[in-house]
Amino acid sequence: MATAAAWSEEAARLVWGGAVPLQVHLHDADVTALPPPPPFLTLGPRIGYFPLLVSTIKAHFSSSLPPGVDTVWFEYKGLPLKWYIPIGVLFDLLCADPERPWNLTVHFRGYPADILSPCEGEDSVKWNYNNSLKEAAFIITGNSKNVMNMSQADQLAMWESVRKGDLDSYMNISTKLKLGPFEEDFLVRTSSLEPRQGSDEPESPGSVKPCRVPVRLYVRRVQQDLEYLEDAIPVSDWESVSYINRPFEIRKEGGRSYIALEHALETLLPEFFSSKPAARAADPEPAATTPDSEPKDSDTSPSTHHDEKPPPASPQETDVAKKTKLKLVRVQGIELDMDIPFLWVANNLKNPERFLHVCVYVSA
Repeated sequence: MATAAAWSEEAARLVWGGAVPLQVHLHDADVTALPPPPPFLTLGPRIGYFPLLVSTIKAHFSSSLPPGVDTVWFEYKGLPLKWYIPIGVLFDLLCADPERPWNLTVHFRGYPADILSPCEGEDSVKWNYNNSLKEAAFIITGNSKNVMNMSQADQLAMWESVRKGDLDSYMNISTKLKLGPFEEDFLVRTSSLEPRQGSDEPESPGSVKPCRVPVRLYVRRVQQDLEYLEDAIPVSDWESVSYINRPFEIRKEGGRSYIALEHALETLLPEFFSSKPAARAADPEPAATTPDSEPKDSDTSPSTHHDEKPPPASPQETDVAKKTKLKLVRVQGIELDMDIPFLWVANNLKNPERFLHVCVYVSA
């Protein structure tokens, strides 16, 4: 009998098949022929990245482009889009009221290097994906050896499966990494043949380690008196979005317990989710960053243990909790019920690099 946290092939296929309808307009400054070209309609894979669409989009606008070297970037309502954030996450974060098609502007000149990190096309996206996968592996298992030791052929096959949205090929390779699914009893049991971290000795049979889920949170603040999402003020700069890498760790030695999404998010973001005075984690928490900030070493440290009591909140945290209110939580375009089992969400709505991307709207 399937458990509440079980991985679902049907859910995975829906995630991998998800796409955002796009209507891409060429920026006026890049138009060199009259009449201006019509916008380009296409589908952007939710788990994909904008640089992977450039060749198709450029072919549509090629007759109107100026001569010279292309430096391609995308914009939504004046905001340059971070190329390394998945398309679906950007859509969920920036379109409070889903806009279909999503109207974007593409630029082939004037790259905003002061806002966006450099992008060398597919190579940069591939590097970003591999780096995130290694980070996720470290969070889940305590090291990145399985990813680092992949053969060149497997690395290439995995990347091609992600680029093409081929779930079957991806599963054939990714199962070798042993990065999930997460178990409902919250314990990742290690084989007696696997060595202990930092040791050549095997684990004793039946030994356990805590379940750690890689999570990336994108917290967007909206106006406090907002009643309807379509009235949300557009994001004008990335400073107004908090980008947080904060793994969720559950350490439970016996029995089973039900952890809802609401509890997980309250643990991950007590300063935003608690209607009571916010509680701090027992371990030092990573600081919130903007989406271009480099994650600090502490970003991969565990968050509050499920069965530990954190110390009382500071007066400043209590004040923040009183002023903020949860408006919306989106994962893979779904506005989730807060009672849904968190591990089902982690197993079934994660991206190919094994991170669960969660978009959160709060009023402040």
